[in-house]
Amino acid sequence: MLVIRRRPGEILVIAEHIEIEILEASSSHVKLGIRAPKSVPVMRKEIHVTRQQNIEAAQEIPAGRVERLAESLKNALPGPIRPL
Repeated sequence: MLVIRRRPGEILVIAEHIEIEILEASSSHVKLGIRAPKSVPVMRKEIHVTRQQNIEAAQEIPAGRVERLAESLKNALPGPIRPL
């Protein structure tokens, strides 16, 4: 890991296409501005981890299980299902 000190207003450049600007800094937090091409996903790590967990959980559902669940819910409801 590269550790580098920067002050507000200073910019880091990554691979000539990504810029990270230090907007504000205090003893308890840092506010960053990130400029990157639209093709480069930029997200907070906790969002990335949650997204990966959701993808993995969705892949663990056995084939046909969702269809069986939908059918059982449809059969459990009284009368025809009307769209909202």
